[in-house]
Amino acid sequence: MGDNNTKKLRERNEIDKKYKWNIEAMYPDEAKWDTDISECTEAAAKFAEFAGHLGDSAATLLDALRTKDEIWQKLERAFVYARMRKDEDNRVSKYQAMCDKSQVAIAKVASSMSFFTPELLDIPEERLLGFIDEEEGLKVYEFLIKDTLRMKAHVLSKAEENIMAQMSEITGAADDIFTMLNNADMKFGEIMDEDGEMVELTQGNYISFMESYNRDVRKAAFEAKYKSYIDLINTIATAYSYNTKTDVVTSRIRKYPSSLEAALAGDNIPKSVYTNLIKAVHDGLPAMYKYMELRKKLLGVDELHMYDVYVPLIEIEDKPVSYEEALEIMRNGLAVLGEEYINRAMNGVKEGWIDVYENKGKTSGAYSFGSYDSFPYVLLNFSGKLKDVFTIVHEMGHSMHSSYTRETQPFVYGSHSIFTAEVASTVNEALLMKHLIKEQDEIMKSSEKGSKEYEDALTMKKYLLNMHIEEFRTTLFRQTMFAEFEMLTHEAVENGEVLTAEWCCEKYAELNRLYFGENVVTDNEIAYEWARIPHFYRAFYVYKYATGYSAASAISDLIIKGVQEGTDENIARDNYKKFLTTGESDYPIELLKIAGVDMGTEVPVLSAMKTFAELVDEFAALCE
Repeated sequence: MGDNNTKKLRERNEIDKKYKWNIEAMYPDEAKWDTDISECTEAAAKFAEFAGHLGDSAATLLDALRTKDEIWQKLERAFVYARMRKDEDNRVSKYQAMCDKSQVAIAKVASSMSFFTPELLDIPEERLLGFIDEEEGLKVYEFLIKDTLRMKAHVLSKAEENIMAQMSEITGAADDIFTMLNNADMKFGEIMDEDGEMVELTQGNYISFMESYNRDVRKAAFEAKYKSYIDLINTIATAYSYNTKTDVVTSRIRKYPSSLEAALAGDNIPKSVYTNLIKAVHDGLPAMYKYMELRKKLLGVDELHMYDVYVPLIEIEDKPVSYEEALEIMRNGLAVLGEEYINRAMNGVKEGWIDVYENKGKTSGAYSFGSYDSFPYVLLNFSGKLKDVFTIVHEMGHSMHSSYTRETQPFVYGSHSIFTAEVASTVNEALLMKHLIKEQDEIMKSSEKGSKEYEDALTMKKYLLNMHIEEFRTTLFRQTMFAEFEMLTHEAVENGEVLTAEWCCEKYAELNRLYFGENVVTDNEIAYEWARIPHFYRAFYVYKYATGYSAASAISDLIIKGVQEGTDENIARDNYKKFLTTGESDYPIELLKIAGVDMGTEVPVLSAMKTFAELVDEFAALCE
């Protein structure tokens, strides 16, 4: 990609309408957007009249809950529209202003409604539960009300909650400081690329250099990147230390046993889920060590360094994939989810869910977004690579999850926790991967060993297996290592220790040695990796990627097994589709049980570890 692609980058108006999302469907007349913003702020100001009256009667409480939902539903729609319009081309000042205006409105509405939860909890529990029995309309809010009661011990008085709300502008300071350092102030210098040209190293192109087949390029990128963090390590350590202290102090104020338990409380996740994940991954480390040994052998290096762990082990001819071909691959790869699922997805494509190509000013990366009553939109920057096909399938997994949920659940439960959201996207990726590997197996079976067709399929299968193994490594292993580091740093602060740069680097280097094993040299630079991870400023979050990946691995296995059994009914698929309809109507662990996995036990993670070990063995056998 690089410079050639940038030169050809088009203005948005140069892209065919059929490759743009149908965002106009949200606001055919933008004047309605301004009306919605005004109505929401006015309604929120009026909502304050409910203060002091929530406990008057069941009817009053129901009225308050419904009014609250109506305001947020309308405001969500306005914000999502403005944000996505801005993402189309961040240079357009009109949409920058609309985005800012909607965020100001959100702050005003949140402030007007800040009395709600403390006052709800002031109502005696017996009276509150009696309201649910008395008023049929409150039945839909039963889970919400009982969940709020569950958190009662950790909700402060109205005055204290008001102080905490005002302090929130300050408590995010460490994150803001790191973000500005990381994204605005830090420069990583220039390195020589594969063509012998000096190019600027950036956050955006770093990983592509780490995947370079030229080892000198990888090493130069690695050393240049970390030099910038090493130069600022004491500043970054101070920011991270205060971020961790904020977590610890906040959890104490809210009367939690630890900052970890405070972070898990929202989703009602037992601490054992977190610690079991770490333990299960530790138990699976021998397979990782075997993979690193194989990586060292296939790269033909005397020593395997940390700048050698991202480069693909198998080279394939990088054939471009058209967007239409990518959609056909998605259709075939997800066929096991049934005709109804595929039709819904393909109809979504026709309706204008997806914004396909990059244009000048467009937000980078990919996401699934939308409001409760809009299409579940997908932003892409499609460039015609195989990885882009996986990106489409991943984001459509999120959007299909939203489609099923919003069709079934009321607004109050129409969203997803991160714990469950990552499952829907990763199931799709796993199913596509299994489909593509199966395709190569079929070609190899039907062609003569040694023929070009056979050898091409074999190479592609090895490439896919390596890609699959890398997904496990970067999601399940790497995110768990991050989760363990977060646990160690927070425990240290809770025990009165000081998070110095030296302490953090020493602990991180120890973890890196544990997770990668003796076949990888622990380069001095890698001890500083913790200093460049933005996720650490939102503590105890990354473990959800690892649990989500484990759950998705188990669910995709169940669905494939259902297909192989050859019966008309695929119970695993039907259970999974039922799970997609549930939104936030229960706690994540309970919802995932519907799909056939119990994340309250070690079983799904151990199963994922077994799959990883089998993939490594299969890959090793093919590479002999």
